[in-house]
Amino acid sequence: MNKINEQVSKKVQIDVENLDLFYGQNQALNNVTLQIFNNEVFAIIGPSGCGKSTFLRTLNRLNDLIHGVRIKGKIAIEGQDINSPEIDVVQLRKAVGMVFQKPNPFPISIFDNIAYGPRAHGIKDKETLYGIVEKSLRQAVLWDEVKERLHDSALNLSGGQQQRLCIARVMSVEPQIILMDEPTSALDPLATLKVEELIHDLKEKYTIVIVTHNMEQAARVSDKTSFFLNGVVVETGPTDMMFTQPKEQKTEDYITGRFG
Repeated sequence: MNKINEQVSKKVQIDVENLDLFYGQNQALNNVTLQIFNNEVFAIIGPSGCGKSTFLRTLNRLNDLIHGVRIKGKIAIEGQDINSPEIDVVQLRKAVGMVFQKPNPFPISIFDNIAYGPRAHGIKDKETLYGIVEKSLRQAVLWDEVKERLHDSALNLSGGQQQRLCIARVMSVEPQIILMDEPTSALDPLATLKVEELIHDLKEKYTIVIVTHNMEQAARVSDKTSFFLNGVVVETGPTDMMFTQPKEQKTEDYITGRFG
């Protein structure tokens, strides 16, 4: 009964229909259609150059920064077409945060890394900022490791700590969705495990879309998986089914290591 209620409470948060993306004359995404529900971890897998990261960047319009990019089709988040002229891109990127492949803390203090976003959105009160910093670092399971060194440079943290700091920095502006582009590929196994545990905890509050080249990671952390190949979605479904009973031969060939 609980599972039925859980399914009823889920709603489509990201709705992508017939999405094409071109870099100049080169088509990188071809007729991508998929739905991502709230509070789920949605993994995107596929070989290098298949369009995974390109697709991820369409969800908060980071591709706008690349000259010559054009798209067709529709991306709706919470029912709003994010490519509509009325959309404030700054607010979109506040609601849909991005964690990159390589940790990219700013060369300032741990505190100021987290406070940067809230300050940019107009919060100046020191007590309010401190509360946001503590809450964000606690959510990223980093507070106990850094609470005595908040004014040290973030660059002094380990790679795994830096990546969790970057996740905390995204959370400081209270997004609805967190995008992660191969967030553990630069980390050692122990740091990877901590980030994966964090992803599991964060889906209670956020929708997470993760691009990963690591299929074992996709199997561990995600609720649903989409397999991309040459800019096309080959198959999308519940992760456990995708990895044990894929419907498409290409999916099975990729998962079993026959190519990629």
